[in-house]
Amino acid sequence: MKIGMSFLGIGPFSALEPMTHIAQKSEQCGFESLWMPDHSAIPDGHKSSCPYTPDGRIPPSGEPTPLNEPIVALSYLAALTSRIRLGTGVMILPQRHPFYVAKELATLDLVSQGRALLGIGSGWLAEEFDALGLDFHKRGKRTDEAIKSLHALWRDDPSTFKGEHFNFERIRSFPKPVQKGGVPILIGGHSQAAARRAARLGDGFFPVPPASFQSSEAAYLGELKRILAMFKEECAKAGRKPDEVELSTNGTPDLDSVRRFEDLGVKRVIFGPPAWERDELERALEKMGNEIIARV
Repeated sequence: MKIGMSFLGIGPFSALEPMTHIAQKSEQCGFESLWMPDHSAIPDGHKSSCPYTPDGRIPPSGEPTPLNEPIVALSYLAALTSRIRLGTGVMILPQRHPFYVAKELATLDLVSQGRALLGIGSGWLAEEFDALGLDFHKRGKRTDEAIKSLHALWRDDPSTFKGEHFNFERIRSFPKPVQKGGVPILIGGHSQAAARRAARLGDGFFPVPPASFQSSEAAYLGELKRILAMFKEECAKAGRKPDEVELSTNGTPDLDSVRRFEDLGVKRVIFGPPAWERDELERALEKMGNEIIARV
């Protein structure tokens, strides 16, 4: 089982010293990966409801919260770490052109010596798409085409892709990723569309049940089982074995809980920061390392 640390680059962990400290301490304590969220901008008073917060606001309560650009911040942390993997959790892929994503992620993979991970989602915040001049209702097709474009850009030289939203011929994109086959792409989401996308196009699937299922572990596990059953059905339709796609999800730092995820076939569980204050954070991370990471 792999154990990751999420929510770097946001709120208290967007400042340079806390972000650096939690990254280096997480590596020291045996965490496998670091994850950073992504939003280009948060429109004031948005009506779209965030599925992952109790009040539907991003961040919860709607208070202004710093949020770093993930690729820039992860590239900085790549220079300050040596083993821990560096992932977007998750990038809103249909908002970005695949030319930029291909170059940014390949460069992150280069400077980190093959430690990059690309978690992606199609997005839920309609007002953010509106502000960018993008059609929110076409984001699913844009996401699929962007993934296929990335595969072509990382694999081929020159690269060609023909689609409705992205269309290019004989493009040379460098650098290529260090990792053979390209940077692994993990598909985030909890919907049928996300399960279908993961089964057909993903190297990994990163389902997180909505906030309405996060009141108890039993509710969370029950919904996760439903999502994974849906994912397995989509794998069967795609002619793909489910174990070809690495499963990740969020969880709480509890050994028995991690083992229950493992029983479902989950290969990576990602925790949020266990504390804010430096000394308390160090003690909590060391405890996770000794009581969970060392035993899974």
